[in-house]
Amino acid sequence: MRKILLLIISCVSFCTMPVQAQFNTIAKTPERYKVEALQEGMKKQEPTPESAAPVQETSVKSADKRKQSWIDRYLSVSYPLQRIRITSPYGYRKDPFTGKRKFHGGIDLHARGEQALAMMEGVVVKVGQDKTSGKYVTLRHGNYTVSYCHLSRVLTEKGRVVHPRDVVGITGSTGRSTGEHLHITCKLNGKSVNPSVLFDYIKSMQQECVSALARL
Repeated sequence: MRKILLLIISCVSFCTMPVQAQFNTIAKTPERYKVEALQEGMKKQEPTPESAAPVQETSVKSADKRKQSWIDRYLSVSYPLQRIRITSPYGYRKDPFTGKRKFHGGIDLHARGEQALAMMEGVVVKVGQDKTSGKYVTLRHGNYTVSYCHLSRVLTEKGRVVHPRDVVGITGSTGRSTGEHLHITCKLNGKSVNPSVLFDYIKSMQQECVSALARL
């Protein structure tokens, strides 16, 4: 009987030990929970691939916008012909008809049945034909007016809005001309100026854009 009682007491004591251990573990749970909660909070602050993606995407979009801005600026100007070769500059020269010294109020460009292009955004303010200029088109670009003369065909009309590289006519030899070419005159606030001013502006604008794009 005593042996049985001793055996029962031993079993009870053995069985109560895990209970005490389990109780101690439960008592430490709040501290463990605080650590886990803090770690969980830190994890939430760390950027995940999903949260980081919009930042990278925004950076890419910003770069694309800068690139597109320079491209648009490059395309905002254009030379009047695909190839520019000046055959007679602005200023005094020997008149090809009389041989006398006379002021040449424009620039002659080599051209053979080529498309005459608008150099900038503007408006067609005049379309006509006379004995001197032949068939011509006059465009207004802000304070500048530019005329394309000796055309064989006019491909626009008065009042039309034009953009860079829009075709306004086809070069020819109409009017007072010794051969086919494109004669361009330019006026600033109504006063004659050298059209090369616009050519220089176009050149510097496009060079600036090319350099900026190369740096991106």
